[in-house]
Amino acid sequence: MLLRLLEKLKDTIIFFGGNSSGLIQRMQDLPFLLRRLLQEIMDPQRSLPLVIRARVYISVILSAIYIISPVDIIPEGLLGIVGLLDDLLVVLICFLHVAAIYRALLYYRHGGS
Repeated sequence: MLLRLLEKLKDTIIFFGGNSSGLIQRMQDLPFLLRRLLQEIMDPQRSLPLVIRARVYISVILSAIYIISPVDIIPEGLLGIVGLLDDLLVVLICFLHVAAIYRALLYYRHGGS
């Protein structure tokens, strides 16, 4: 029981301590952070700072505009399905950016500097 508690404590410290610098770790944390951020945005009892909320909205809107726009780095018309890779990359970068913003907010809220 104590061993399990120490393992959970270690995972929590690694998660909130900012040691998850690897891309693989950040991608593994992505579903949890995005789900929690969405819950916090939708819950009227919780309040995100206006700056954080604005950064999230701006990131999502700009990536949506890029995906919808006909101008692409890799055009779908010429390369077919391969042309969707730049759109997927933009979505991934947007999600990682939003998760990093929210991770920094959580770190600040829970005792970070």
